[in-house]
Amino acid sequence: MNIIDNFRLGLAVATAKIITGIVKLFKLGSASVLPGEIASRFHPRLLNLLSSQLNKGLILVVGTNGKTTTSLLLKDILVNKGYKVIHNSTGANLINGLVTCLIMNSNLWGKLTADYAILEVDENVLPLALKQCKPTHILGLNLFRDQLDRYGEVDTISYRWQGSIEPLNQDTYIILNGDDPTLCYLGQNLPQKVLYFGLNEPELYLEEIPHAVDSIYCPKCGASLEYKGVYISHLGDYDCPSCEFTKSQLAVNSAQWSQILIGVYNKYNTLAAGLVAESIGIERNIIDDTINNFKAAFGRAEELTINDKKVRILLSKNPVGMNETIRAVNDIRQVNLSSPILMVLNDRIPDGTDVSWIWDVDTEKLVEMGGNIVVSGDRVYDMALRLKYSIDTLESSMNLVVEENLNNAVNKALELTPKNETLYIIPTYSAMLEVRKILIGRDIL
Repeated sequence: MNIIDNFRLGLAVATAKIITGIVKLFKLGSASVLPGEIASRFHPRLLNLLSSQLNKGLILVVGTNGKTTTSLLLKDILVNKGYKVIHNSTGANLINGLVTCLIMNSNLWGKLTADYAILEVDENVLPLALKQCKPTHILGLNLFRDQLDRYGEVDTISYRWQGSIEPLNQDTYIILNGDDPTLCYLGQNLPQKVLYFGLNEPELYLEEIPHAVDSIYCPKCGASLEYKGVYISHLGDYDCPSCEFTKSQLAVNSAQWSQILIGVYNKYNTLAAGLVAESIGIERNIIDDTINNFKAAFGRAEELTINDKKVRILLSKNPVGMNETIRAVNDIRQVNLSSPILMVLNDRIPDGTDVSWIWDVDTEKLVEMGGNIVVSGDRVYDMALRLKYSIDTLESSMNLVVEENLNNAVNKALELTPKNETLYIIPTYSAMLEVRKILIGRDIL
């Protein structure tokens, strides 16, 4: 860089750090976005200038579900190997959030000394990010319909990914979920080093394809795919009967991998982080030890203890995520139906303002076992109506409690939880932050 670039970089970084200090001093927010937004006005190439200083590499984690858990697990693995790692743990995954994260880990002159940066990236922002940085690894977890008011169909996003990834250095590792037909086909058309993770455990197949299924058609010819079985939504073992497209060979044997967090979706997260770590050259014993001692990120199967009662928070922000949460909760509640459930549905910007997706959720699976369920949130009556339909259809014995006030709903759900038993909370994103603040008395970010 020349003298002018150095000056602009220093000015941008100093401004961002001052803004961060002001925001935190006056408790105006988390300062995870604004500093990067303003700093980029001083120097539009900040993402490139900062990320290019990393000693070992830049890892981008992208996908609809699982980014935070996977990124945190991968970070722990790398740290346990002895690397210095940066991670946008606040969840700010747009360009301004990525820039903020890197600035906050640099000195006053914008110098970074980290080995790796693991950056969670919004799936719609990946093409823009790749115009500004050169990652060593891109990890693609899955593609589902998420916020209906923000994104189009999954194949549109995949096409945009392909166009932005193809020009990258061919030494870039592209690690994709081979059980996702859209991502598998994407990988088959990329010139980079492509590795696939996925499941090979037929005992985990769903009994039937769920309502929340997004991509059961061949991404090459458009014919209906033939599935031996599905694990989650459209993720499974498939072939196309009309062309040569088929599932690529996996680089992992899922049956040989341990897992500490509940749910099939967390098995995918574990495999994804493990495969990236292996591609870097980290020994399997370090990976396994990290997995076996891993603590969930806030809201992602996180477990708290409140007044001798356990509380497990399971973030669910789209049909696939909520279906898998229901599946995991049901597996546990089969042992003890006295554990109640609290569902909190909000429709704020972080959640997506269109909540019609709840009608794609298989709530019948949730209510068929009976017990107590408390409902709250900004869209409490939408969620209550969806559940009431399921209860009436199945003639379920589930006791539905509707409570507009979230504080009252949390207290009611705790009252219904016997000592030493577990309350399962299923919130959308903004609801998760509110619930956790009520439970432990402080903000997350």
